[in-house]
Amino acid sequence: MCHKQRGDVMLIKSNGSERNVSSNGDEIILIKAVVTTFGSVFTHFQLCAGKTLIVLFKTDGDDDDDYCPLPFLLQVRGAPAIAIVGCLSLAVELRAGAGGDDPVTFIRESLCHLTSARPTAVNMGRAARELMEFAENESMEKNSEQLRESVIAWIEDMLERDVNDNRKIGNYGAQHILSGVPRDSVTILTHCNTGSLATAGYGTALGVVRSLHALGRLKRVYCTETRPYNQGSRLTAYEAVAEGIPATLITDSMAALTMREMDITAVVVGADRVVANGDTANKVGTYQLAIAAKHHGIPFYVAAPSTSCDLSLESGRDIIIEVRPPEELTSINGVPIAAPGIEVWNPAFDVTPHQLITGGIITELGVFLPSELQAALTGRLTAL
Repeated sequence: MCHKQRGDVMLIKSNGSERNVSSNGDEIILIKAVVTTFGSVFTHFQLCAGKTLIVLFKTDGDDDDDYCPLPFLLQVRGAPAIAIVGCLSLAVELRAGAGGDDPVTFIRESLCHLTSARPTAVNMGRAARELMEFAENESMEKNSEQLRESVIAWIEDMLERDVNDNRKIGNYGAQHILSGVPRDSVTILTHCNTGSLATAGYGTALGVVRSLHALGRLKRVYCTETRPYNQGSRLTAYEAVAEGIPATLITDSMAALTMREMDITAVVVGADRVVANGDTANKVGTYQLAIAAKHHGIPFYVAAPSTSCDLSLESGRDIIIEVRPPEELTSINGVPIAAPGIEVWNPAFDVTPHQLITGGIITELGVFLPSELQAALTGRLTAL
């Protein structure tokens, strides 16, 4: 997506088509979303550092270019996207003059609130710490208005950095997978959604798939439906179909059989938090995929930017796992599918021990074994 300002109209170009979005003279923030039969989902966004927040959406079955304004109906998921959209919301308020003569206090209080929203994903907390440090340093030399502009610019840069990092992850991961196989094409199995719908663009694990596809080396990607919230069937399948990537949807319970019968080359998943020893928290169901991959002798990769790595925690035992409402498991789009009165345990994530990450951890710095990650992130080791 690209954009340009022309007077009081923002021209948004997406997939080769332009649409005019009036901003009444103000610059805007654009968020583009897809609404499926399961509800609204975050898909793509572009920051234009402004006062107006415009959300565009489409519903299943609509034409590709049939996007409409959608106020107050947006669910953000995906560790990188959580951090970026959280900071974008702060940029909107700062542009509107929030914080008055003391924007530092406003920024600090806002970031504390944002970091409490999703405890398992580390990206928001890391972005908050880095942004707060930047704001405090800038406040020593700049007045309130100059500080706001500096912070907004820093947040804008997050978008470009994330996309660039994701492309590096995709390229490093693709090359590493291809280096270990003699065949012309490879077959990947992935879990949840780790593409443009979970990041600023391109994606992490799905970015690896995209890079393999761009190289003409991807035979097929198998994506799990990812119960109970169905990110695989709603989001990953959507991205694959939209981009013409050869893909097949399977239920979560078919994964082991798929590994045995469909000649899977590698399993590639994302991460919400990778700790110092390489243990990885990701969407629930990842742990069992790693166990099945180990049994079948299939390399298991974790694709994550360095912003998802948390060296302050020694092992996965220290990761706080978010437990989601039981309704996500007992109903779909408000329609009950479980016996009334049944008790529910609905953790959103599980932790994969580092011993099961046999392929490596793919970052924008390169591909590393879990035992090498800490040295790599502190600059003491180069990539495999």
